[in-house]
Amino acid sequence: MTRLKTRIVELIGAAGPIPVNHYMALCLFDPRDGYYTTREPFGAAGDFVTAPEISQMFGELIAVWLYEAWLATGRPIPVTIAEIGPGRGTLMKDMLRTLSRLDPALTAGASFAMIETSPRLADVQRQTLAATPATIDW
Repeated sequence: MTRLKTRIVELIGAAGPIPVNHYMALCLFDPRDGYYTTREPFGAAGDFVTAPEISQMFGELIAVWLYEAWLATGRPIPVTIAEIGPGRGTLMKDMLRTLSRLDPALTAGASFAMIETSPRLADVQRQTLAATPATIDW
């Protein structure tokens, strides 16, 4: 039995049934034994590859779509652009590069948010995005 499985069995034995969302949070994000906090799941050596890791065109096209939506709503500033579960930060990096070329006013006036629960992945994202001049919050 893995350490995490042992801990979950003990938790259920002591407190009774746990909600599915609590179980999944333990399996995926537990600081000691969670899937995303203890290994590198992305890329050819990992368990899966996401579209932003295959080609920068994915992020570029998302950026063009965001830009068009921003224009259609009257170019509001301030605006927040958030990415949930940003992995290595590749999608945001590609989007920021494209948005800054389309309209520097958007990247200068927008706030960018990375919604991440894994401290390890947040560190990877900070490294990926270190060269960008945009304001990014975690």
